[in-house]
Amino acid sequence: MSGGARSWVVRFAEREWGPLFKTVKYALYTQRWRAIWLTLSAVALTSVFQAVQNQSWGFRPIQIIGSVKAEYPLWISLLRTPFSLFVPALDLPVWGALAQVLLVFGIAEICIGRGRMLLIAYVATLAGTLYARVGIHIGPDSVFGLPASAADMVDTGPSAAVVALAVYVCWRYRAYWTAGVVAGSMVVEVVLKNNLAGKEHIAALIAVAVICWITWVHRKRRRDRHDQGRRTGSLSGAPPIQS
Repeated sequence: MSGGARSWVVRFAEREWGPLFKTVKYALYTQRWRAIWLTLSAVALTSVFQAVQNQSWGFRPIQIIGSVKAEYPLWISLLRTPFSLFVPALDLPVWGALAQVLLVFGIAEICIGRGRMLLIAYVATLAGTLYARVGIHIGPDSVFGLPASAADMVDTGPSAAVVALAVYVCWRYRAYWTAGVVAGSMVVEVVLKNNLAGKEHIAALIAVAVICWITWVHRKRRRDRHDQGRRTGSLSGAPPIQS
């Protein structure tokens, strides 16, 4: 790689990931594991669920706690949805789920706070759960639909929450290229493998897009009120209002 190309890559990396990296580095340096204690708890809970469901006596209890299917009554799915996030999918390696939770949840916990992290993770998972029912109702003839057989598929795992959190954090820290790559890869996934999981990821993207829009509108209104207060204070000779 030439010097000019290397310099461009460095500038791009600093612009794209610099603020995000500095925030995470400072939190881990000053607080260490306490900065991501909720993430570590989620990793531990996922590990416990995986270990228990692999036992002959434990599979049924874990399914009762966190297994979600579109064929179940809605109230059962809603009760199980928060726990389904920590039940690894049976057809995927558990280390993948643990790595996703540790990396993405950890960064989100530091960068946007625990409350907002939990809210986005739940909303994204819930969006996927509700989409499955809507997609089956639409039917397989539509690009937005699902076959009736999808009603019997077990819908668990953190992937929808991971996608939503990754996009939201990148948007908040202006890592727009990274957010675009994550979103684009989910679209490619649906094109290459048109299944329930892929379409639930799209539902999670739509949900987080709505959250980003609400956040943007709220921040814009706060800035407008602040600017109006400063202008009013300047005209009246009073000190400007501090936000």
